[in-house]
Amino acid sequence: MFQKSLEIGYLLDFYGEMLNERRRTVLDMYYNEDMSLSEIAETLGITRQGARDHIKKAGDELLLFEEKLGMAKKFRLLCECTDRAEAIINNKKDISSLLDIISEIRNIIEN
Repeated sequence: MFQKSLEIGYLLDFYGEMLNERRRTVLDMYYNEDMSLSEIAETLGITRQGARDHIKKAGDELLLFEEKLGMAKKFRLLCECTDRAEAIINNKKDISSLLDIISEIRNIIEN
C-alpha cells in the first residue's frame, strides 16, 4: 500500500495537470497535504465515500496515463543515467563509459 501511495504521489506530480480540477484537488489533499477522507469530505462538502471514490478514480486515471504514455518511467531512467554520468565525471573515471550512458539515453528516448 505504501509503495502504491508513493507511486500515485509521483504520478500526480507528473500527470496531475491532465486530471480534472476536482480529482487533482482531492489527490493533492490526500497525498501531498496528508488529509484524511473525513477532512477532505468536510473541506469540499462531499461524503467520505465521495472523497474515496475521487481518490480511487483519479489514481486509476494516473496509472492509465502512465501505462499508455510511460513518461514517468522514462524520466526516472533518464535521471538515473544523468546521475551515473555525473558520478563518472566527478570521480574522473573512464570517460569512455560515458558513451555507453549516452547510448542508453538515446535508447530510452527512442523507445
